[in-house]
Amino acid sequence: MAEKPVCIPTQIPDDEDTQKEDNIRCLTMFGPFGFECLPHQLVNRSIQQGFSFNLLCVGETGIGKSTLINTLFNTNLKDKKSSHFYPNVELKIQTYDLQESNVQLKLTVVKTVGYGDQINKEASYQPIVDYIDAQLEAYLQEELKIKRSFVDYHDSRIHVCLYFISPTGHSLKSLDLSTMKSIGSKVNIIPLIAKADTISKNDLQKFKCKIKSELVSNDIQIYQFPTDDETTAQVNTSMNGHLPFAVAGSMDEVKVGKRMVRGRQYPWGVIQVENENHCDFIKLRDMLLCMNMEDLKEQTHTLHYERYRCCKLQRIGFTDVGPDNQPVSYQETYEVKRQEFYDQCQREEEVLKQKFMQRVKEKEITFKGAEKELQDKFEQLKRVHQEETIKLEEEKRQLEEEITNFYKMKAGSETLQTQGCASIKKDKEHKK
Repeated sequence: MAEKPVCIPTQIPDDEDTQKEDNIRCLTMFGPFGFECLPHQLVNRSIQQGFSFNLLCVGETGIGKSTLINTLFNTNLKDKKSSHFYPNVELKIQTYDLQESNVQLKLTVVKTVGYGDQINKEASYQPIVDYIDAQLEAYLQEELKIKRSFVDYHDSRIHVCLYFISPTGHSLKSLDLSTMKSIGSKVNIIPLIAKADTISKNDLQKFKCKIKSELVSNDIQIYQFPTDDETTAQVNTSMNGHLPFAVAGSMDEVKVGKRMVRGRQYPWGVIQVENENHCDFIKLRDMLLCMNMEDLKEQTHTLHYERYRCCKLQRIGFTDVGPDNQPVSYQETYEVKRQEFYDQCQREEEVLKQKFMQRVKEKEITFKGAEKELQDKFEQLKRVHQEETIKLEEEKRQLEEEITNFYKMKAGSETLQTQGCASIKKDKEHKK
């Protein structure tokens, strides 16, 4: 910043007023002063805290997601290759700490795994929608806490979704349409035609026009670069016309003429990644990282998060105006909801009490019936027992009578036998 001369008068006695102009000295101020230093303070503070950026890559396996991310950030982000044999769509989340000059960036890359590999692709987009909603919900819960700590909180909301389209040259697949339509209102989508070096320029232009018409006809929202800033309005307007970007990625260096460039070597020539005549990689990098990264984060917070927050609070029952279209404060809404919840709890408690008393009465009736049944059964068994006892007593009496008679008969027979033996002996004696 240019130096600004400032004139500061020195103290002069009253009797030397005629010499004021001669005694004024000029001081030169080095650097800015006053509140014009505020932007520098913000920049310094932001550099010290560092920046974060969350990026979602959606595309089929092997379409070049990892290669493009490595090329975008000019680094080799270690990542394992995925297979085509996942039973369901999964999300792989990795966080990297990057640094360019004195600027630190915490980059979170979320990639789809197994996307488009299933026979039934109807619900392939659901894990993506669930993850985006989960990050918005996590931020909302942190915001609703009594003691919030946004300084240490890692904001995991997705700032941009790079949607990789297969270079078929025909039209978008039904999976592409359903996925982008489902997440278009939740995240900033930038559609990309992957592996643009596999399709000719004429077919590429026709493919772009076909994709644009299908996005419009299916009412799919994609991110539009902002045009409200005069410094970037012209460039962003032009770049909006180039969407979807046709990109190719490579970390390999190939010799072209006397210089080394990043590209892919083919038998028929070299595809230069950073040559705008070959692909739109430069356009994507400039729009994504150099010019609109902060706008993507702002759109995520002011548009997508606010939409999610509004819908969530409305589902809970909060509103800005009452039945008479008068503004309603959060405290009033809370008190009303609290009273409604209390009344509902009271009603449910009464219903539960009535159900409990009804079930107790039913159980009492059941138990009384069972008790009466057991009592009747006991009385019946008692009667049977008494009858059996009487019967046994009668049999015992009869048996005792029979035993007595038997002993009498035995005694009689023994007497007769004794008498018979005695008479026989007498007869024998007489005969002798």
